[in-house]
Amino acid sequence: MNADTFIIQKYMPALCADAADRYAIEPGYFARTNRGLRNEDGTGVMIGATRIGTVRGYYMQDGERKPMDGQLLYRGISVADIVKSHWDSGSFGYEEVAYLLLLGRLPNARQLSLFSVMLSEARRLPPGFFEDMILKNPSPDVMNGLARSVLALYAYDKDPDSRTVENLMSQSVELIARLPVIVAQTYAVKRHVYEESSLYIHHPKDELSLAENFLRMARKDKSYTPLEARVLDLMLILHAEHGGGNNSAFVCRAMSSSGTDTYSAIAGAIGSLKGPLHGGANAKVQEMFGLLQSRMNVNSTDGEIRDSLSAVLDGRAGDGSGKIYGLGHAVYTRSDARTVVIKQYAREMAREKGREEEMDFRERVERIGLELLAEKKGETCANVDFYSGFVYDMLGIPRELYTPLFAVARIAGWCAHRIEEVLTGGRIMRPAYRAVSEPSRYVPLAERE
Repeated sequence: MNADTFIIQKYMPALCADAADRYAIEPGYFARTNRGLRNEDGTGVMIGATRIGTVRGYYMQDGERKPMDGQLLYRGISVADIVKSHWDSGSFGYEEVAYLLLLGRLPNARQLSLFSVMLSEARRLPPGFFEDMILKNPSPDVMNGLARSVLALYAYDKDPDSRTVENLMSQSVELIARLPVIVAQTYAVKRHVYEESSLYIHHPKDELSLAENFLRMARKDKSYTPLEARVLDLMLILHAEHGGGNNSAFVCRAMSSSGTDTYSAIAGAIGSLKGPLHGGANAKVQEMFGLLQSRMNVNSTDGEIRDSLSAVLDGRAGDGSGKIYGLGHAVYTRSDARTVVIKQYAREMAREKGREEEMDFRERVERIGLELLAEKKGETCANVDFYSGFVYDMLGIPRELYTPLFAVARIAGWCAHRIEEVLTGGRIMRPAYRAVSEPSRYVPLAERE
């Protein structure tokens, strides 16, 4: 501990004794504001338009929000149809989805092949980048290390501030290709430095898909089964985009509206995704199930599950937040389009891994939890986080990589939203906050107590 740190730790408690009071705002002041950019009826405040992703979870009738089965469309195409087509054919689909989001149309065979080659070439990090930015600067959190590495790529770009379509697209292709490599290497160095594990660095192979390459780079023995790679590809497809209103895409667009560079805007989105109310929610679901293990297990009766979840809602169990993580969504009402798809294919993975009892148990927790929430809040649904963490766990992916994998997938959507904002936005985003501080007199230093 250096001297400056000692002074900070010694005097900070006294310094902050009443700081929270100086920030407190009475609830009444929030009248006539849209907290969380949500309207009183639960709908989002409309601030723009997008062609990239469509999220439908309700419809309006006579001025009221009505529930409906959730839909997720990429450039107007159902993500469920995309997943089914690739699953049935045994092909990998994330690269096609990235092309679709960035270019606005499905590629033909030649275009997809060329795009895949571009991604393969772009996977190579700049000379010295691993040694200087990752190995010599380890981070205890992969998401923070990822954000720092993305910011550092600015210095390796010959024309980082150019806002031409060609340059924005080139930067996007490089980021989509490089994020999996950065995540895998950042995690390997983290384990080596903070957990004293052996350091192993595996490089991507040109002929492999993004999903295959990630499993190859992240695992000590570089091995994976065809089903594991296909399931990870499925997860990447489902997480690639979710409309312009989700927090990280909004952050990316808001920063882009200021005229900042691609790397700053994407680093901001990564910082947003790290939050447990956004991309970190899948890890919170797994944490919740871990905390509940002392109260229930796969053999618990429905009554025992109900009692345990009631305790969670009352703040007597779990982390005390009163939330059943993974249940409920800001837009989806009757069902989350992604959850419907994940459950279908997670069952196949559970069979291969011998974990069908856990899958059955999770579905019972979902059903009973939704019944309890319906009694309190009305109709709601399980969101993608309720099952995605379980799928990653079956894939043997450590919890520290859940949210970074989300970023690896979502980078395609972020880049598409950035390009759209740069080309169509035209104005800096500048929402208003209601000022509620009272006028006061400046007191000279000598007169203060």
